[in-house]
Amino acid sequence: MKATCWHGARDVRVEQVPDPAIINPGDAIVKISSTAICGSDLHLYNGVVPSMMQGDILGHEFMGEIVEIGSGVKRLKVGDRVVVPFPIACGQCFFCEQKLFSVCENSNPNAWLAEKMWGHATAGIFGYSHLTGGYAGGQAEYARVPYADVGPLVVPPELPDDKVLFLSDVLPTGFMAADACDIVPGAVVAVWGCGPVGQFAIQSAFLLGAERVIAIDHYQDRLDMARDVSHAEVLNFDEVDIIDALREMTGGRGPDACIDAVGMEAHGAGAGYAYDRVKQAMRLESDRPTALREALFSCRNAGVVSIAGVYGGFSDKISFGAVMNRGLTIRAGQCHVQRYMQPLLERIMNGDIDPACIITHHLDLDDAPRAYEMFKHKQDRCIKVVMHPKH
Repeated sequence: MKATCWHGARDVRVEQVPDPAIINPGDAIVKISSTAICGSDLHLYNGVVPSMMQGDILGHEFMGEIVEIGSGVKRLKVGDRVVVPFPIACGQCFFCEQKLFSVCENSNPNAWLAEKMWGHATAGIFGYSHLTGGYAGGQAEYARVPYADVGPLVVPPELPDDKVLFLSDVLPTGFMAADACDIVPGAVVAVWGCGPVGQFAIQSAFLLGAERVIAIDHYQDRLDMARDVSHAEVLNFDEVDIIDALREMTGGRGPDACIDAVGMEAHGAGAGYAYDRVKQAMRLESDRPTALREALFSCRNAGVVSIAGVYGGFSDKISFGAVMNRGLTIRAGQCHVQRYMQPLLERIMNGDIDPACIITHHLDLDDAPRAYEMFKHKQDRCIKVVMHPKH
């Protein structure tokens, strides 16, 4: 089959690789109809996530048709059209029983590696480094899905791929980020980053009762979408001091909750941003936490800072004094996608949210190298790329 393979920083290639096969009784094989590039894939593309190996198959946002199942699969059948969540979860461990699927205890075969980096292991993740299991991803013609009875969601035939594909990751991730904010009627929420997760965090905050959402970015196309599609007030960090602007817009108090939908390669301005760029380039700091610093300083006292952006390791100059002395609550984590898929599917079917609104480009899987460059550099007003294999 064809698959998008990582060969180093800013070097991805569509290559012929062996077809996936059933390995365990709980496996299923999915013939992929649509797959997307996630903003967090750019961290792999840029070479800032450790433990990638040449030839690794990328991609964790995908859907398609079940074409083969293992002998232990009971819930799914050949021919089912499914969306596959990006965390791989066993469904039976201590954490899965609490619906904390992204920290499943059993799905990461490289737990020892993750423990050295983070203290404890996370769940396995499709196409996202050997820290999260080294699983082949879904930017391919076919994918093996372990624990198939736990993950994939069967979706109705009347909904096109564009409406349901993002149940795999960015829609639940944005929703969970907003859900973590303890939003009450009248709340003001600030969102750093107007990429796909940021757009869905904005829309989800409104769905959960926020009165105002203020969105922060510097790419005009993304700010326009945040304003015109997601209905947020917008701030361009190239034009204003974000902390001062948020204070002024909230009567001096600060937003009730702040969402970091940016993560480890944040852009910014001033000396702090230059410091991070230098330290990250010299491998003295793994993450650039510009957005997180601003969120911690901007949030009102006793507010919530919700972190949906991916961080890989170590960040400098994070003021934990702000967290402790001002009573901030920090909530973070890879999304427990399986928990949110069915409720969000119902919201899509009810017309409460239209995930297709963020798509700007459809390309063939063969165009993956060009798609990564377009997405990285925001060329041609690119906000979200969906790719389709030619079977």
